[in-house]
Amino acid sequence: MVVFLLVLVVVLALLGAVHWYVWRRLVRDVTAPGGLARRLGTTVVVVLPLLSLAALVSSRAGAPFPVQQAVAWPGFLWLAVLLYLVLALLVGEAVRPLLLARARRRASAREAGSPPEAVTQAGSPEPEAASVPETPAPEPEAPPEPPAADVSRRLFVARVVGGSAAAVALGTVGYGTYGVLRGPRVKRVTVPLAKIPRAAHGYRIAVVSDIHLGPILGRAHTQRIVDTINATQPDLIAVVGDLVDGTVENLGPAAEPLAGLRARHGSFFVTGNHEYFSGADAWVDHVRELGLHPLRNARVEVPAGFDLAGVDDVAGESEGHGPDFVRALGDRDRARAAVLLAHQPVVIDDAVRHGVDLQLSGHTHGGQLWPGNYLAELANPTVAGLERYGDTQLYVSRGAGAWGPPVRVGAPSDITIVELASKQA
Repeated sequence: MVVFLLVLVVVLALLGAVHWYVWRRLVRDVTAPGGLARRLGTTVVVVLPLLSLAALVSSRAGAPFPVQQAVAWPGFLWLAVLLYLVLALLVGEAVRPLLLARARRRASAREAGSPPEAVTQAGSPEPEAASVPETPAPEPEAPPEPPAADVSRRLFVARVVGGSAAAVALGTVGYGTYGVLRGPRVKRVTVPLAKIPRAAHGYRIAVVSDIHLGPILGRAHTQRIVDTINATQPDLIAVVGDLVDGTVENLGPAAEPLAGLRARHGSFFVTGNHEYFSGADAWVDHVRELGLHPLRNARVEVPAGFDLAGVDDVAGESEGHGPDFVRALGDRDRARAAVLLAHQPVVIDDAVRHGVDLQLSGHTHGGQLWPGNYLAELANPTVAGLERYGDTQLYVSRGAGAWGPPVRVGAPSDITIVELASKQA
């Protein structure tokens, strides 16, 4: 508890410092003291982080779902805008002195080109005054105020840098939001497996992860995903966790289009860490009612000639429902190929030890918001795409939705068609 409180204090202090920096550059430096613009800007910089905090905690606090929806859009979007505002403003710190220096050089050049003022009407210089002995000037008690022209230049540069940073941040977040709301695109990957029989050559598994139904992404988002998957006519559908961010009571209707999934050998589901924040057992029961087959540390034999296994997410260990590889894979015939559904890539070492040929995962979102991919690399063996670990291949989807801000930058959402290739074909 003490560690949690210390972390919370550090995070709040960091957020306070970041917002003070944004207020300083976008409000104080570009507005007049006491003016309406400064008052409005200050109000915005105070209210938006409060909405972000409300968006983050409202679900856990059990707030009514309409309240969660009301605070989610502005609160989560502000977090994304804040990220790119700070990055753009930091770039602006390097540009700011260059712009000031350029403005001063141009002002000096204009002054140097002005005509001399000490000229008589006849055009001859005024006579020199008699020389008077100079006396040293007294030391000033305080540094002089900067000239009005220099203050004006600083204000102009501050507005250029601040306006440019705001335009970059809003443009980036706007495009990233459009990418999420438009829906995921289909990605195709061919995976050769030595143990797959010739009859299974070309077998297609539609992999979808991290749909994240919640206060922002709802029924229309689910329907787009279902339509996209069905259009590919897969042989099997794998939903590999993080379907929801909320309870069945609030999000059950949003998940109903999943009943329309169509595949020759059915649709399968494994839990992700967010299911354990949302009532995993209730969601497992609900997706079963919708026609999906939950694999909770279980295995089925696919008619095409390979085993399909699924394990619970590691987040379920606190509830006694973590991954059990022995139960899912311990007694199988290792002469058959095995495809494992596991939400988090971090269980790849267990998959290797149990002779899995291909693990299908999600969880990382590919980083979701650049440069988040560099942080994701620190916590996951693979952030996105296909990689090999010994005799096991791991494919990680970027996911079909978004957590928190409905924004993706540098990590477009996807539904992947994994086509199995037999080396006997």
